[in-house]
Amino acid sequence: MTLAYWNGDYLPLEEVRVSPLDRGYLFGDGVYEVLIAYDGHAFEAEAHFERLRRSMTALSLTGGPDVPALTAMADRLLGDCHAATRAQAMTLYIQVTRGVEAARNHSLPKAAHPSVLAYASPITRKTAAHYAKGFTAVTAPDRRWLMCDVKSISLAGAILAHDLADQAGALECILIRDGLVSECSSSNVFIVSGGVIVTPVADNRILNGISRQVILRLARENGWPVEERDVTEQELRAADEVWVSSTSKEIAPIVSLDGKPVGGGVPGPAGIAMRAAFDRLIEQTARRNR
Repeated sequence: MTLAYWNGDYLPLEEVRVSPLDRGYLFGDGVYEVLIAYDGHAFEAEAHFERLRRSMTALSLTGGPDVPALTAMADRLLGDCHAATRAQAMTLYIQVTRGVEAARNHSLPKAAHPSVLAYASPITRKTAAHYAKGFTAVTAPDRRWLMCDVKSISLAGAILAHDLADQAGALECILIRDGLVSECSSSNVFIVSGGVIVTPVADNRILNGISRQVILRLARENGWPVEERDVTEQELRAADEVWVSSTSKEIAPIVSLDGKPVGGGVPGPAGIAMRAAFDRLIEQTARRNR
């Protein structure tokens, strides 16, 4: 049984009932977060919770749980999932919609009563062998809306992009808008060129991923030159290294892009070093919580 949080109650996930008039169901009017936990302990949880609150503010979505309430919710759900499964890694999904109205209506309701759902699930981390071999990616035009900095549950564009990757047997689909790299269907993008780590600037065109933020922090702490700026499609295709990052993928090296090798066709030194630094941070976080 998967324990869920639903509007103030804890109950089995299969017993959650959503109204057909919930604005999340009708309009995709809501936001979400996905965080990861290692050995039962949430990783970078506060950053995820703060981003959820920022996404709510951006959509004028009032009410909903504050950071202390989210922390208590995460502790309960992750603790239950870890006790039941003993999984090394788990994800926690949190969704907040604008709630239920008496009738379908495009206008924002005057009194909001958000619907809040959360549950934890075991996840299998990719192995060292996967990361040593590297992954493939494809590219596609970015046709999503221009509030990509909001983690909205309206994900049709991302789903279609991810399907292109699935059809190609690739890990990700890297999106291009007006000749510039934005992000992937559900990941951020990094390139390495001439020993410099470069990633698209975090504005409205991309989601400022928590893993992205961690990687930038670790890179600077370890002396790697970093640039946050526009990245052209030409730079992407000529890069020495390409990585994608997300909560579940962590740091994943891309060794083939649209069927052509990236760099030497194997994970590069910067990516290997950052992967090791990321793993050390995970272990340090786990030790602090034991």
